[in-house]
Amino acid sequence: MGTVTLGVSIAVPEPYGNLLQERRASFGDPAAFGIPTHVTLLPPTEAEAADLPAIEAHLAQIATAGRPFPMRLSGTGTFRPLSPVVFVQVVEGASACSWLQKRVREASGPLVRELQFPYHPHVTVAHGIAEDAMDRAYAELSSYEAAWTCGSFALYEQGADSVWRKINEFPFGAGGGAPAVPAQGGFSVDQPSLQP
Repeated sequence: MGTVTLGVSIAVPEPYGNLLQERRASFGDPAAFGIPTHVTLLPPTEAEAADLPAIEAHLAQIATAGRPFPMRLSGTGTFRPLSPVVFVQVVEGASACSWLQKRVREASGPLVRELQFPYHPHVTVAHGIAEDAMDRAYAELSSYEAAWTCGSFALYEQGADSVWRKINEFPFGAGGGAPAVPAQGGFSVDQPSLQP
């Protein structure tokens, strides 16, 4: 069966998700339409395709133990010069995101991995592009605001075309939660593959 590249994330719902994806594209980020707008819980991680049932069971168990929580984005930040990233800040919901990402990567589960940098929940709006474009993203989205109730997270797979597509969504609690996130940028996020 081979390996697959997986990610776990919280999708930024509409109308916010599509707007930020379009803004990311406007700054010249070529990955914009292949990466739906999200807050990462597990960065791109290689796994055996045969392990997918165990991975989905692990994520379902985490989601069942969770509850919906408020998320709020406000203003911009950057990881430069350490990493060429400009992002919109998560100013409410960060502790819940931190709790979730620890559960996703816990030693007893199938997605154990070390992170390259300390976990910092955020929404990337520019990555690895020209410095002046990064500066523009930082300035133009500095007053950006969005808020919603997070009711789920999802598992995504990166396709051979580098596009992330949703494999499965995991609502919090006993099956309740927010509705599925609609497609962004012309890509259906419910195709049999993935999105973050």
